[in-house]
Amino acid sequence: MADTFDLVVIGAGPGGYVAAIRAGQLGLKTAIIEREALGGICLNWGCIPTKALLKSGEVYEGLGHLADYGLSVEGRAYDFAAVIERSRKVAQQLSAGVAFLMKKHKVTVVAGNARLEASAGAPRVIVDVKGGGERVLVGKAVILATGARAREIPQIGLVGDGERIWTYRDAMTPKAAPKSLLVIGSGAIGIEFASFYRALGAEVTVIEALERILPLEDEEIGQTARQAFEKRGLAFRTAAKVTKLAKTKSGVAADLEVDGKTERLEADAAIVAVGIVANIEGLGVEALGLTLERGHVVAEPSGATNIAGLYAIGDVAGAPWLAHKAMHEAVRCVEHIAGVAEAHLASPIPACTYSQPQIASVGLTEAAAQAAGREVKVGRFPFRVNGKAIASGETTGMIKTVFDAGTGALIGAHMVGSEVTELIQGFTLAMTLEATEEDIFATVFPHPTLSEVMHEASLAAYGRPLHI
Repeated sequence: MADTFDLVVIGAGPGGYVAAIRAGQLGLKTAIIEREALGGICLNWGCIPTKALLKSGEVYEGLGHLADYGLSVEGRAYDFAAVIERSRKVAQQLSAGVAFLMKKHKVTVVAGNARLEASAGAPRVIVDVKGGGERVLVGKAVILATGARAREIPQIGLVGDGERIWTYRDAMTPKAAPKSLLVIGSGAIGIEFASFYRALGAEVTVIEALERILPLEDEEIGQTARQAFEKRGLAFRTAAKVTKLAKTKSGVAADLEVDGKTERLEADAAIVAVGIVANIEGLGVEALGLTLERGHVVAEPSGATNIAGLYAIGDVAGAPWLAHKAMHEAVRCVEHIAGVAEAHLASPIPACTYSQPQIASVGLTEAAAQAAGREVKVGRFPFRVNGKAIASGETTGMIKTVFDAGTGALIGAHMVGSEVTELIQGFTLAMTLEATEEDIFATVFPHPTLSEVMHEASLAAYGRPLHI
């Protein structure tokens, strides 16, 4: 006999569990299915535990610069096992928090693997329950929030083995810290792991097939970030195609093709960070006739797919593959299902990389705006002349703003520097509210703060910076 619900959510990552919470708030009888741990990859093996690792690395590296602050300490060292254990405890604590939230909102949690089966209404959900048995769930609506996983390329050896060749998941729980490391891919995941292991003293080389690192970011910001990373000791090989990665007796070896020539790099271990693929296997989507594009589910802004009653949100529905995008889509999707009046603006989605220094951006890059035929005004302001940055000893980096020259609308903001992942929300809010340059000029930014650079970078776009 089937259990009936108003909504069945498959996947309890950021998109899935937020969808379940919002459904509970709206009084919908809701079930959520998860095959591993509540919180999904982000909370258990991605966003959260990696930030715990990065914080440990930041503190450790900072101990090596205490003299800059008139301080000293003896015996700087780290316990790698304890660093890893702390990150796992952080993840476990938050996963338990999600379990509490499910209970609070009266969401039925089912542990197991789900698959879809066509029916007269929304697809039926068949769950192979952990521990044995099968359970059938019928919902008026079903949301796919199954996320994504690391992309692997077996043909050239880019496959994680948990020992020497790591995916992001392997890189969070190795038995020992490598003395040397290759990172294949310079997107956010690759750069964050490169930053963490470099902070612990590893010799790290980042390999990127394209001509520049952080290819999705503004080129000027990427160049500034690269200079800062190189100052920390990170090495980069750009325009370098990996043709083979293999284990050796002592570690790994990567064969590269650069300018028509072959090179070989060796290290203790390698991290494969060449993108992600959607988790759609075993769900029965092919039999349903669900429309896919490049392996991702095609969905409308409401989350609706081409199958009646079936919705898709988050990573499984395509780029950008970000937890906060999934959460935003979750609320919008559930409110659409519940018939709540649409109240969501077409909010821009910020992107963050939690390296040292951090990178954050929202909206169009200067190049993208120009390619779209828009006339722009661009402002730049460095942290090196900001009072709070100087007092904190965090003067690396800059903020860049992009305004539409005709309307004065802020259409892009790009940052590299200390805590810029905390600053970007200010520009995201401004863009969501369709702020113009005059609105930002008239806003009072507290002093002394790093946020003053946001104000100055906006003023600079119109030739009005105050402190440079």
